[in-house]
Amino acid sequence: MHPQAGNEPPPKLPIPGIQNLVAVGSGKGGVGKTTVAVNLAVALAKDGHSVGLLDADVYGPNVPLMMGVRASPQAIGERIQPLEKNGVRIMSMGFLNPGDKPLIWRGPMLHNVMQQFLRNVDWGELEYLFIDLPPGTGDVQLSLMQTTALTGAIVVTTPSDVSLEDARKAVNMFHQVRVPIIGMVENMSFLTCPHCGERIDVFSTGGGQRTAETMNIHFLGQLPLDPQVRMGGDTGRPVVAAGGPSAEAFLRLAAEVQRRTEEVRGVKRPVIEVED
Repeated sequence: MHPQAGNEPPPKLPIPGIQNLVAVGSGKGGVGKTTVAVNLAVALAKDGHSVGLLDADVYGPNVPLMMGVRASPQAIGERIQPLEKNGVRIMSMGFLNPGDKPLIWRGPMLHNVMQQFLRNVDWGELEYLFIDLPPGTGDVQLSLMQTTALTGAIVVTTPSDVSLEDARKAVNMFHQVRVPIIGMVENMSFLTCPHCGERIDVFSTGGGQRTAETMNIHFLGQLPLDPQVRMGGDTGRPVVAAGGPSAEAFLRLAAEVQRRTEEVRGVKRPVIEVED
């Protein structure tokens, strides 16, 4: 046996039946990470893909509210059955600990429940399973990334300097645990005045793209600060499910995430030859 074998980290294991396991993270809260994860999942499901969403933000599980799901998951044998809404299979601590009661758990307990959610939930065959990570770079994130073979990660930021400073930490965290970066998305990039149509840069402008270029990662695009997006999250009807102009930016994001995920995995699209 190699003398260092005992010190090697455990292997990162895939989740059977899941083609692409994508983490959605941010260095800080308040940047709309869950909003992005929810609408991205719904957009890909709407496009005909099989999609799941794991709400790993155990201290602030907002996916049930944003997806409009309040039921409790059932078990068949030892397999937990995910709930489904808008074509997306969902699991969240919010289903098991509903209401306003806080969850006060330490690291080992969080590690165990996350492994249960990943490996004991009957996800079935999925093209994409998105993991909505907690903000920051704590126990839940590290546990997942050190034990699970992630396809890649998406980093969500706003254009503000404060948000970008923490987004860079999230990028470096993914680099350190050797998780490929699918790209960075700039949320709340601008507000379009409903009266005059003027663009208002509420949180500065262009910081996400500049940071992505500086860190040599892909920039996935900008998402506007849109009251309809907030309303959709509060009412449990994601803006992509409702359709309309407010959904267009998320649909473009979903197409770019699909393209970049295939690129990260090294998947080659078939070349279609057109006859003259």
